[in-house]
Amino acid sequence: MRKAWAFLTFFLLGFTFFPAFNSLYAQEEDPGSEEDEQIPIESDWDVYMPELYSLGDQTFTISLGVTFPTLFLQNGEAITHNLFPVGGTGSLAYNYFLDSHFNIGGEISGLFNYTLANNTLFIIPIGLRVGYQFIFRRFEFPLAVTIGIAPQRYLNFNYLGFFIKGGASVFFRFSPDWSFGLNGVWGWYPEWTKERDKDVQGNMIDVTLSARYHF
Repeated sequence: MRKAWAFLTFFLLGFTFFPAFNSLYAQEEDPGSEEDEQIPIESDWDVYMPELYSLGDQTFTISLGVTFPTLFLQNGEAITHNLFPVGGTGSLAYNYFLDSHFNIGGEISGLFNYTLANNTLFIIPIGLRVGYQFIFRRFEFPLAVTIGIAPQRYLNFNYLGFFIKGGASVFFRFSPDWSFGLNGVWGWYPEWTKERDKDVQGNMIDVTLSARYHF
């Protein structure tokens, strides 16, 4: 009988204290198990998506590169020109995003090209930009059209003309604040005079490198 009471007492004590020991053991083991099972959480930057752009986002871009005079037309026919094949160009541009793709803004740029007589042609295009941007991971592919006025100067001659530029770019988003890219831009610079047979339409191609700040 005493053995029965001793066995029953041991059983009840074990039943009472076993959950406490089991809980204590589980608490000691949980931190390690949580560390083993914890899945790293990627930052918003690692899962960069087109929705990163929204209404009110802005960019400021500085570009430098070369310009190539290409086709010049007069009365619908190609004419020869005396500009060297390579000149220089640079620009400052501002964009304001309306959603994750569309943006509007402005641009001021300048280009120069030497002639065979060692004179210099200067053009300063100032215009409004409209753009659309594709995004693939950390690569961005902006398309833009710029329209405005283009003061020109050659020797003692000045001309205030019109211009249209259209281009495509590829940018790599280096960080949330900065991206760097390559641009290819075609520019149309007509010179309209009082004598239509003397009107000239100049075409230029710009190839530039850019740094773009996002804010």
